[in-house]
Amino acid sequence: MLTGTLGLWILILVAAFLTAFRFRLSSSHSHRGRTAWLVVVGIVCQSLHFGEELTTRFYDRFPELLGLAAWSREWFVWFNVSWIIVWIVAAFGLRRGITIAVFPLWFLALAMLLNGVAHLLLALRVQAYFPGLVTAPLVGIVGYVLVSRLWRITAPEPRGGLEDLQGSA
Repeated sequence: MLTGTLGLWILILVAAFLTAFRFRLSSSHSHRGRTAWLVVVGIVCQSLHFGEELTTRFYDRFPELLGLAAWSREWFVWFNVSWIIVWIVAAFGLRRGITIAVFPLWFLALAMLLNGVAHLLLALRVQAYFPGLVTAPLVGIVGYVLVSRLWRITAPEPRGGLEDLQGSA
């Protein structure tokens, strides 16, 4: 399962990097609130995508394409539902201004972007429908919008250099 989910592990590392280096969260409640609503839209889209993947047996087809053993349906459901719960909690955290909430939201946005591209590439590889293809474009577009929105509401921590001293003078 680790090999088949390697792309997601890489996205988790990128999300951790973005969280660490873009740690300041917008102090504007309205900016955070609008972003939280976009997260809700993303969760709905990702849930639809998960539903398509589940009913079309992505958990069998994707590992098989990589030459791996199929994932169990139970594990696939547990994995996806667990992340959906984390993202819902993170949306509330973002709305309240809890900075660490951006970590799972960066992962959501990046995973949506990856899904938007990967399912198209998988369908091209098999030269036919591949599970998740129908909802992938919507997921990818919302993921792109969410990445750009998270980028706008986060900022790097000040480094304490000369520019900070000049700003305080």
